[in-house]
Amino acid sequence: MLPVIALIGRPNVGKSTLFNRLTQTRDALVADYPGLTRDRQYGIGRLGDCAYIVVDTGGLSGADSGVEMLMERQVRQAIAEADHLVFLVDARDGCMSGDFAIAAELRRTGKPLTLAVNKIDGHDPHLICAEFHSLGVGDPHPIAANDGRGVLKLLDSLCAHWMAAADELTAEVSAGPDDAGIRIAVVGRPNVGKSTLINRLLGEERVIAADSPGTTRDSVFIPFTINERQYTLIDTAGVRRRGKVVDLIEKFSIIKTLQAIDACHVAILVLDAASGISEQDASLAAQLIESGRALVIAINKWDGLLPERRLQIKEDIARKLAFLDFAEQHRISALHGSGVGLLLEAAERAFANATRDLPTPLLTRLLAETVQEHPPPLVHGHRIKLRYAHQGGRNPPLIIIHGNQTDAVPDSYRRYLINRFRSRLDIKGTPLRLEFKSGSNPFAGRRNILTPRQQRQRDRLRRFIRRQDT
Repeated sequence: MLPVIALIGRPNVGKSTLFNRLTQTRDALVADYPGLTRDRQYGIGRLGDCAYIVVDTGGLSGADSGVEMLMERQVRQAIAEADHLVFLVDARDGCMSGDFAIAAELRRTGKPLTLAVNKIDGHDPHLICAEFHSLGVGDPHPIAANDGRGVLKLLDSLCAHWMAAADELTAEVSAGPDDAGIRIAVVGRPNVGKSTLINRLLGEERVIAADSPGTTRDSVFIPFTINERQYTLIDTAGVRRRGKVVDLIEKFSIIKTLQAIDACHVAILVLDAASGISEQDASLAAQLIESGRALVIAINKWDGLLPERRLQIKEDIARKLAFLDFAEQHRISALHGSGVGLLLEAAERAFANATRDLPTPLLTRLLAETVQEHPPPLVHGHRIKLRYAHQGGRNPPLIIIHGNQTDAVPDSYRRYLINRFRSRLDIKGTPLRLEFKSGSNPFAGRRNILTPRQQRQRDRLRRFIRRQDT
């Protein structure tokens, strides 16, 4: 097992910045804003032959209610899982009373503990660190996580305990991201129950779930295994209408959500049956289709609805989300667990359809049958000819059709072809894309030179037409 390093400290001391520095990524959302990080964020880092897991956590502030209390539960869970604790303090703030309380709590765990004094840039590190000896947790390590100053020395001291198992660690960390199984992103509007659904699928309180909208701010990647199948769940921030997004933090959260959509294999679009289907749901669904992700629809908070309300929701989905007719729909209750167990099976089927191999003879035969039943329209008196088809990509499936005048194929006929291929190939749960290609005309731009006889015939025809007109 890789050693686990948990970053602990007060809010806004630079834990997320250090996390990104240790993992050489930009996975953690960073801003000069206290309490930005709420959920545990895991990442893998490496220094030479030494590999490790880093856990970014929220700040410990001593709160006993609200979202802050849930954040502190996440921090203490990270402390319980960690093999080594890095206690981060702020050199600019000095030694605060909250630091003494955190230091006392960390000492009681009995786990290896390293004190890191962050934000020393522009200051004398020896003078700054002298104050933090009073915390009683060992010699401070002066660092500047923002520009990497002192971070390498900190890593050297941490990795000194693990070099004996370097071979095992290297083999474990060398596994690629594809070994983490199907990546499933849970997306939707704020407060539709995405985090509750994640916790229900995992069977534990892995991410913070609260009634207030906007609880989740960062995209959290959570690998897990069930029935010997590996998955990676991605909890994302809720996406509101662009006109309502004015906070800078929320803008960055939405960017992270869109990046998570691009990184996933399957997206679970969570709808709120209690509040109804909104235009934002349709806009987000269109974004998912544009990205080409396989899709499963989860209609949450279905329990407790009156029959009339359920009928209304079904009609709204059929009317507003008619373009998602290829996706499986599941009516669930993330809070109580009804219907949740079917989502992973639906995601498996959607991913399998998105990555299917489509033989060229089969596609060409289906194209010929489709064109024979309903030919394409005429263009300038000439029929569009579609000759053969083959697969051009997967996830989403891409079918390339070759012919002539394919640039004139109308959108209505394109949709007809997509529906025919989807029904005949039984492709569900994933968008299907078509691409048309026309062969080059070797005589394009060349003018036919008439022979003297052809020229006399043309002149005689013109004289005849003029006599008819008069």
